Amino acid sequence: MSRFFIALLAIHLFLTPSGVRADRLKDLTSVSGVRSNQLVGYGIVVGLPGTGDGNSGLTLQSIQSIISRFGLVTDTSGLNAKNAAAVMVTASLRPFIKPGQTFDITVSTLGKAGSLRGGTLLMTPLLGVDGEVYAIAQGNLVVGGLGVEARDGSSLIVNIPTVGRIPRGATVEKMVASPFLEAEHLILNLNQGDFSTAAAVADGVNAMFGPDVAVALDATSIRVRAPADPAQRVSFMSILENVEIVPAAPVARVIINSRTGTVVIGGNVRVTPAAISHGSLTVKVSEDTEVTQSSTTVIGDGQIVTIPSDPVLIPDSDIDVSDDDVRAFVFDTGVSLASLVDAINAVGASPADLVAILEALREAGALRAELVII
Repeated sequence: MSRFFIALLAIHLFLTPSGVRADRLKDLTSVSGVRSNQLVGYGIVVGLPGTGDGNSGLTLQSIQSIISRFGLVTDTSGLNAKNAAAVMVTASLRPFIKPGQTFDITVSTLGKAGSLRGGTLLMTPLLGVDGEVYAIAQGNLVVGGLGVEARDGSSLIVNIPTVGRIPRGATVEKMVASPFLEAEHLILNLNQGDFSTAAAVADGVNAMFGPDVAVALDATSIRVRAPADPAQRVSFMSILENVEIVPAAPVARVIINSRTGTVVIGGNVRVTPAAISHGSLTVKVSEDTEVTQSSTTVIGDGQIVTIPSDPVLIPDSDIDVSDDDVRAFVFDTGVSLASLVDAINAVGASPADLVAILEALREAGALRAELVII
């Protein structure tokens, strides 16, 4: 058995446990409104060892604007940004983070800078989607990449030197409002929507806290009645997120990555009776050229003179066709994944062949699974 199909079978055995396994609600759901928020800002990195933007107009204007804040007047013609770079700063603001707390930020070049190694980010406001300032970023960059350029134009780049991070480089200035303490109900959203799992979550919560505490709203959301006293909500949530639920079996699905040839088949995949014949036709075309030297013979004054002419090129093509033996196999009703893998492996199919077989089974209506190609 090939390594590809051994790995495929191992995935199936891993995804199909022998006993029933319960999962905690904290692993299955998220609380509506309790989420991170994306922040972005524009800033200037200084102190670069000649790897900056150079004479970029945007960077020069930004440096001029920064200098003017300190009461200095200068013109962009007197500035050089070879040691500075215009950058975009991105970050994710964690839920419930308070003013004064810090978090990590990512800094990426915006112009022609070749590397941010050794640079320092100047004070940069970080804005939310509403345009409000929620944090201020500043600090020395940590860059994992390396870029070197020689005078003759040759260069060597290791990893990505134009992106760096500043651990705990931003300080929160404004807290994002959360409905967690004010809302009458908490909404639990399943990470993967499923009507059966949503009903199981509502039943499990009601079994723990009493009837009518939780109601499944749809395949994704479950509404849970929260304590009226905000001081009790954290304790309530700590108990709620540890309630164990047995999720419903996932939808039968086959995932195919057409670029890498990776195929993952879920444990619930079945096929109806079908017969498959699989073979391959190989056509090989060889192109060659024969060169024949021509000449021109001239007779005059009793002499024979041979003058070489341009060579004559004669195409020579060879076409070879080979057809492998075609093998056929039959799937009976309710065939499982193990039998499917064994049958396809028996004919020596490659990952590309497996994709073709599964697509043909789906078109024939014999594959009882959703075929997803990414």
